[in-house]
Amino acid sequence: MRIAMVSEHASPLAALGGVDAGGQNVHVAALSSALARAGHAVTVFTRRDDPELPHTVRAAPGVEVVHVDAGPPRHVPKDDLLPHIPALGAGIAWHWDEHGAPDVVHGHFWMSGLAALDAASQAGQHVPVLQTFHALGSVKRRHQGAADTSPAEREWLEPWVGRSVDAVVATCTDEVFELRSLGVPAHAISVVPCGVDSDAFTPDGPSEPRGAAHRILSVGRLVPRKGVGNVVSALALLREQGREDVELVVVGGDGDSGPDPEVHRLRDLADSLGVGDLVELRGQVPQDQLPPILRSADAVVCAPWYEPFGIVPLEAMACGVPVVVATVGGLVDTVVDGATGLHVPPRDPASIAAALDRLLDDPDLRASLGAAGRERARGRYAWDRVAGATAKIYQQVVAAGDAPGSARATAGTATHRRRGAAR
Repeated sequence: MRIAMVSEHASPLAALGGVDAGGQNVHVAALSSALARAGHAVTVFTRRDDPELPHTVRAAPGVEVVHVDAGPPRHVPKDDLLPHIPALGAGIAWHWDEHGAPDVVHGHFWMSGLAALDAASQAGQHVPVLQTFHALGSVKRRHQGAADTSPAEREWLEPWVGRSVDAVVATCTDEVFELRSLGVPAHAISVVPCGVDSDAFTPDGPSEPRGAAHRILSVGRLVPRKGVGNVVSALALLREQGREDVELVVVGGDGDSGPDPEVHRLRDLADSLGVGDLVELRGQVPQDQLPPILRSADAVVCAPWYEPFGIVPLEAMACGVPVVVATVGGLVDTVVDGATGLHVPPRDPASIAAALDRLLDDPDLRASLGAAGRERARGRYAWDRVAGATAKIYQQVVAAGDAPGSARATAGTATHRRRGAAR
């Protein structure tokens, strides 16, 4: 098949750990590469955020990234991108006019879904549209309240995307219930998890030297809802209990020298709790440099307030490193409590500290959790397996075509969306 991916703010070429660069970037890059290995041709459309970027980049064999001019050619926070989505959809449609429409288009994140629907409505033929949300605004509002910076239009445009596409690919069972509450019909929802590169992320290979007897690691975008502050607080509790042999390395954000406000908040928190000397804010690292850092850790903590899926625990598990995760979203699916990692309640530094203390005191437990996690990651979450399940859904919607009862009517899509975005 000829497959188009739309990922408006999360380029598969971006370095990870920035405020808008994380799991979605990994997902789009890895899924596209795995689909290409299976013989499909994949084009990823993303917004140009640098004037020096070429129009087209070959990201991997069989995968091209097309930078579409949509708004200023610089970084724009994703929550400010909605006014530029019509231009993104038009740019994708123009590319299809020049090079031919794909067999299927897969939107990643709600605004990408808008652009995908818009482009498909201009294609002159039926192009099935699938959607993976990666995060839902309804969940974000529930957990962040007034701190949610999503545009107001998301509240009704996001459910509209879910009801308008041919199929929604959810990443975990928890997301299915949220989608149903938004009015997405059950028959249009399939669950396919995110994956892990089980060839790159392995227990074998170099391990970064560490500066203390034990290392705890946190990896991901530095935004408050990721819960890194709770990990810092847990480290302070461990020090209060007499542990002076633990360091915390945080991968993500700008590092200590950058302007990232979350970095400064975490640094101030660590200093105020008396553990500033135990915390390293590493900043962003390329994905191919992450395995040696993961292997250096005794435990990887992922304790967000909410998490649609969470790729980092899978990467740690694939490296044979035990994980401590909050019992939210997709983390409940991927990590088996007491078998491949330890569960803790969200927003609970004391529980994180207790779990870490248990792991640090028991090397046999760390080894058994790590080995079981490795087997689970390889057996269930390898990207080739994820790509195969995704391709099967593509084939189903392509076969359905324009049959009566299709979830999406293309006529009027662009007009409907443009009028809605202008409200």
